[in-house]
Amino acid sequence: MKRCLIFRGGWDGHDPIPTSDLVAERLRANGVEVDIFDNQECLLDPELGKKYDLIVPVWTMGDIFREAEGALLKAIREDGVGCGGWHGGMGDAFRNHTNYQFMVGGQWVDHPGGVIDYTVNIVDKENPIVAGIEDFPMHSEQYYMHVDPGNHVLATTTFNGDHAPWIDGTVMPVAWTRMYGKGKIFYSSLGHVFVDFQNFPQIVEILIRGLMWAIR
Repeated sequence: MKRCLIFRGGWDGHDPIPTSDLVAERLRANGVEVDIFDNQECLLDPELGKKYDLIVPVWTMGDIFREAEGALLKAIREDGVGCGGWHGGMGDAFRNHTNYQFMVGGQWVDHPGGVIDYTVNIVDKENPIVAGIEDFPMHSEQYYMHVDPGNHVLATTTFNGDHAPWIDGTVMPVAWTRMYGKGKIFYSSLGHVFVDFQNFPQIVEILIRGLMWAIR
């Protein structure tokens, strides 16, 4: 049986507990054993890279202590543990840790206008993570990110410039995959708060497919 570690904390505004509980439930329904920790010390398990096949960070902002970051990145890069996550819990975690951001393949920098209406466009329609999912409207934060050009982009969104005219027409990745050493990485910027998971089933479908893809 595949095994996943979720570690959660940081800013409470992204509903880390209910969202990660929902994701854990869906992963378990897919036959994955899930352990959840409300701390970073779990990353110091000397068997981390052998015990787990997937690590899911759910820790908006905050900080990660050096030993925990080193253990996390080593497990992915050298042991081939997969890593995946969503929104600020993975893409706006540990702002001062560029090695972590290098692993993720991007970092949040703004969401002009706050919670707004926008569209998610599926661009790699043959990829199993998004296959069969049509473009869909969103009412949430439209993430503007600094992204690695080496990412394999699955979905995008286009900014209309209403709230930041200088980015009118900018096409921004929403979901991607990549490699970090031996480990597979999946990220989706969707899923601001728990109600988003309830109102937009595409968010959860893409996320669970992406996490299952990333598992070692």
